[in-house]
Amino acid sequence: MTMAETTSTEAAVQAEDEGFYHESALNAAWTGSRLAIGGLAFLFGSFLFAYFYLRSLNSSGRWQGSGFIRPSLWMGTSIMLLAEASAAVHYFGLQRIKAGHKSTWQIDGLVAMALGLAAVAWQIYMLTDLPFAPGSSGFASVFTGFYPVFLTIQLAVLLWLEILLARSRFIPAMSFVEQPPTYAETQAVQRFQASLSAFSAVWNFLALMALLFWLLFYAL
Repeated sequence: MTMAETTSTEAAVQAEDEGFYHESALNAAWTGSRLAIGGLAFLFGSFLFAYFYLRSLNSSGRWQGSGFIRPSLWMGTSIMLLAEASAAVHYFGLQRIKAGHKSTWQIDGLVAMALGLAAVAWQIYMLTDLPFAPGSSGFASVFTGFYPVFLTIQLAVLLWLEILLARSRFIPAMSFVEQPPTYAETQAVQRFQASLSAFSAVWNFLALMALLFWLLFYAL
């Protein structure tokens, strides 16, 4: 075998390996986000179980207790609406970037991040000004257990969005609608799109949880 043939074979093997790792990265983004949603569903499911178990049990009337004062409805509703608005704005931006409008998505991404951070800030403020002690009743225990966990997860996912916004600066807008000139650039765009879709799935799930627990804590 000549040197040229050897070099050609090595290049083909290297290209095949790169293609394999690229496909693995794309699959990991999809699978990882769904596993994350599954894990979060179990986590929030524990609060859901505690809510209905303690409420149905209501030992000695301790589900809410005597002199119970509900948390602020307008503040809880504001937190929920901020989370829903953030998810809706990002979903709209996601549709725009698929059409090649990267700048529109970047603006929507910044707005979605600002709305999400506002929701986190409101939750922190709400927890510092509760009308009940954390362990004063079953309701208070579930309430003060859920929101610190929820806002921490929201903050972590918003950091993911910040990373995506930073990465997008190095990808030309036309790369989302036309084939990039090099194989490496094509891989970079596809990995970015996979990560962006994974983020959107997790963020939408958190918006759904915000709505669900708003119904539990404020509507029921």
